Amino acid sequence: MLLLAVWGRPCQAEPLAITPFYTFNQSPLVQIYGLPAAESAVVQRTGKAWTLVAVDVANSYLKRETARETLLVDGEGERITLALRYGVGQGGEVGMDLPLVAYNGGIFDGFIEDWHEFFGLPQGQRPDAPKGQLRFAYARDGQQRLEMDRDGLGIGDVRFNGAWQLYRDGGVNPVAVALRGSLKLPTGSSSRLTGSGSTDLALWLTGSSDYALPGRWGHATVFAAAGGLAMTDGQVLKDQHNNLAGFGTLGLGWAPADGFALKAQLSGHSAFFRDSAFSELSSGAMQVIFGGTVAFSPRTTLDIALSEDVTVGASPDVALHLGVGHQF
Repeated sequence: MLLLAVWGRPCQAEPLAITPFYTFNQSPLVQIYGLPAAESAVVQRTGKAWTLVAVDVANSYLKRETARETLLVDGEGERITLALRYGVGQGGEVGMDLPLVAYNGGIFDGFIEDWHEFFGLPQGQRPDAPKGQLRFAYARDGQQRLEMDRDGLGIGDVRFNGAWQLYRDGGVNPVAVALRGSLKLPTGSSSRLTGSGSTDLALWLTGSSDYALPGRWGHATVFAAAGGLAMTDGQVLKDQHNNLAGFGTLGLGWAPADGFALKAQLSGHSAFFRDSAFSELSSGAMQVIFGGTVAFSPRTTLDIALSEDVTVGASPDVALHLGVGHQF
């Protein structure tokens, strides 16, 4: 209803910028590492700042067992990210992300079962699982390698960010390419899964191309990103942790009016772990993320999105993303 309420309301002096959702795989075994969101292909102009408060709520249930291994991921996580980007020099940008990470038994177990049933999606073992439980556990060859079952909220791993505008044309419907990077420091707790204990460096290219549509159909944007992530060993399943990972995003957005846009993107990454019979650990992940952007003013926007795991078990069953951004 909120999206419909502002449909067609003119509030932009120029076309609404359509950018990727500021979110990534919220699996408790992945979000602790330095996997970045794709971000915009347009960096902030010199002296201008952009701030974001993003909330990701992800509910996961996964239970696997073999003669050598057992894996249980059952719980709900909330990640609140406070982000800042500031334009410097000619085409440069610096920034910082401060995350707060919480885990609990959650309240969305029933909603997710109803969601999957309505859309005919596989339920897996969810209907037989206890409701409201929090437990992340992994054992191999009789050794418990991961155990976390405590509710709580803590500071996650802080990230420092930078970007360089490689190309941007001067059109109303721009084509842009930027080189982005982030450095994640181990400020969170690996035992509480608010951090990984590793120092991670990510580098990626992000690009977008905007197109004016004929008549009164607004405009559309295609965006994409691809890059790599290098990680030190860390403290979470460190004997099985991969030190390198690749990632990418491909998406499309359509703004039929100045203050509203629909967006969808496909985001994936290679495996973060190895030496496991469980594909949920030793294979890559893919998510589809869909939703929209509402512009409350030319400088303030709200993103609302849901994500669904394409690669079942490698990312949360369903995750909700909210992001309020403001430009200064």
